[in-house]
Amino acid sequence: MPHSLSRRQLLGLPLAAGSISTVAALGKNPASSPTSARVQPDYRVVNEGIKHSLMGWCFKPMETLELARHAKAIGLKGIEGIDRKHYPEVRKLGLEISLVGSHGFSNGPCNPKFSAEVEAKLTDAIEVAAAVGCRKVITFTGMRYDGMDRQRSIELCLETWKKVLPRAEKAGVTLVLEHLNSRDDSHPMKGHPGYFGDDVDFCVDLVRQVGSPNFKLLFDIYHVSIMNGDIIRRLRQHREFIGHLHTAGNPGRCELDEHQEINYSAVMQAVMEIGYHDFVAHEFIPTWPDPILALRHAAMVCDV
Repeated sequence: MPHSLSRRQLLGLPLAAGSISTVAALGKNPASSPTSARVQPDYRVVNEGIKHSLMGWCFKPMETLELARHAKAIGLKGIEGIDRKHYPEVRKLGLEISLVGSHGFSNGPCNPKFSAEVEAKLTDAIEVAAAVGCRKVITFTGMRYDGMDRQRSIELCLETWKKVLPRAEKAGVTLVLEHLNSRDDSHPMKGHPGYFGDDVDFCVDLVRQVGSPNFKLLFDIYHVSIMNGDIIRRLRQHREFIGHLHTAGNPGRCELDEHQEINYSAVMQAVMEIGYHDFVAHEFIPTWPDPILALRHAAMVCDV
């Protein structure tokens, strides 16, 4: 190609045949994903670099124990985001509870209206986690509200978490603060407009200010991709503060396939490089006709 061609001229050139097919492929319905045809139907996790888990709510209406049996067959080590009543049976199947829920993401400690509720629910979750051998409990900042004073809301978050941390430290449980995106308003679980902790660097600063080894960041790769980007650099930058990981494809909180923009293979290699070998929970909403094949594919992509 002549070096004298201008950018305008280059942009006017026809697409190569390969490029045309690529563009066409990106426009396909995810349900007909060519990736799904390449997944080994009996693929099982073979590496021990990380501990695979999954978020149960994403796979509803599948019955929890059926989902857990599939997870076990694929080689996953844990499950989270399920009703506590299923904990005993899930553990009998040989899966760990990778994360215990507490208060929701709406009613968080940034709002004084919910301080007592959050403290009570975190205390209860810590006790539940200790009883079932789980080492992590999730927490959130909560949503912004009318008349909110930013600095006071930060103080309320820190005060509430510090109240329950002695109990968590004694029980060997870590609270993990989840950063959520506030951009996607298409679905109540794809994005959370108004969420106070929607900047991952701000959430890391909150973790720093709490100053306890039992308070860390839940680095949700999907949410970080939407709000901040630069995922691999941020994994490296915040490595000492990361206590849990979630996956999902962006956009759409879909499978980790070619219809989304995150290079999960590279991201998982970075996770290994920073020395994280704990749970990575798959929290995507399946769009493939076979949701278990989609889960198997996620495990295959992230098998490091």
